[in-house]
Amino acid sequence: MSWKDRPSAVLTGLLAIHLLAHIDRNMLLGFSPQITTDLALSNAQYGFLVGAVWVLSFGVMALFMGALADRFSRTRVIAAGVLVWSACTWASGHAESFEQMVMARFFVASGEAALVPAAVGLLAELFSEKRRSSAMGVFFMGIPMGIGCSFLLAGTLGASHGWRNTFYVLGAIGVGIAIVLAFLKDERDQQAHQERGAPFVRQVASIMAVLRERPSLRLIIAGFVLVHMLFAGLAFTQLWLARERGMDATGIATNIGMLQLLFGTLGSVVGGVLGDRLGRRLPGSQATLMALLVALCSAPMIAYRFAAPGSVIFYVGMCAGFFLPLALYGPVNAAIVSMVPQQTRSTISGFSMLCINVFAIAIGNLAVGWAIDDFGARGMPMPITHILLATDVLGISSALLFAFAARASSRQHISGSTVKWVQ
Repeated sequence: MSWKDRPSAVLTGLLAIHLLAHIDRNMLLGFSPQITTDLALSNAQYGFLVGAVWVLSFGVMALFMGALADRFSRTRVIAAGVLVWSACTWASGHAESFEQMVMARFFVASGEAALVPAAVGLLAELFSEKRRSSAMGVFFMGIPMGIGCSFLLAGTLGASHGWRNTFYVLGAIGVGIAIVLAFLKDERDQQAHQERGAPFVRQVASIMAVLRERPSLRLIIAGFVLVHMLFAGLAFTQLWLARERGMDATGIATNIGMLQLLFGTLGSVVGGVLGDRLGRRLPGSQATLMALLVALCSAPMIAYRFAAPGSVIFYVGMCAGFFLPLALYGPVNAAIVSMVPQQTRSTISGFSMLCINVFAIAIGNLAVGWAIDDFGARGMPMPITHILLATDVLGISSALLFAFAARASSRQHISGSTVKWVQ
């Protein structure tokens, strides 16, 4: 029996690897006080490590790794990525300077960029369109679970064994997983030419051609990028709560971590299941569901910015903000891979990750920080509140793009065009 004959087991394995990836990614945040002290890092150096270093490496490499996964063995692309990021996680534990940590984290990001594009392409092959959104939702549970577990590990294993030993253990676990993955065969060179991706430059050109031909695809990716402005706001949430809402920073950090873990995971599951159960029945299909999810969460998210700290409205809005982005991962990724040729699925996933990391995470965080400083310098009261409210509005405005995508896909379907939304 081939390992591909057990899609549920494959999904479980990919979820475990995704969980490990996000633990490794966020350990730097979990151990930030210890690492910045031991390596004598300034705030600017630490910000560079968790921001620009990661985004530039991860975003660019995601597109390249996606193209490789469409052309060659996806399991070995993932195995190579796991090996690189795990070896460099281990190397992070040996870092004695800012420069050494920059090099290690750069290649951790490069390795992790291989996972999502290859995994999305593999899941799209193993799961039928009726189950694909749910499978994607389960896989992306690794994001909130990994974030939560990274902080829990930092507070338990890390407290007793230190950040360096924790990095060593995580690196060793990843290397073991990479060795096992390397033995799983996914021989793409035995497939028909039309089922495999082209060399990198031609593959990217084909993706650009698909994007030009399919306005609904462009709109969905643009909407997905815009939703991630909520993460740019999240980066400043603790600062906002402590400085402008008068809450205890230590206590709210614990609450944020637990609520994000709970409602982010819930969002992944609920959004994925709704994508399969409801998405295909709506006019405009998955894009209509995306617009509805954003609209449903919009009111409590806005009310949260004005509610009394600790009130029911306050926590409902906070949880809605954690729920929404992850709820979209299943239906968005299922829709995207269903709208492109089979041999470009991993590449288009890498392209969407590139857009998210560059425009929402890198530029978005930079713009939010700059705007807060500028508003504060001008003497505006509660500058953080105003800017975070703006990130909420930008994220919520993605509903318009999803609605336009639903309209465009419906027109294509009605017209009988060869380019249609495939469900």
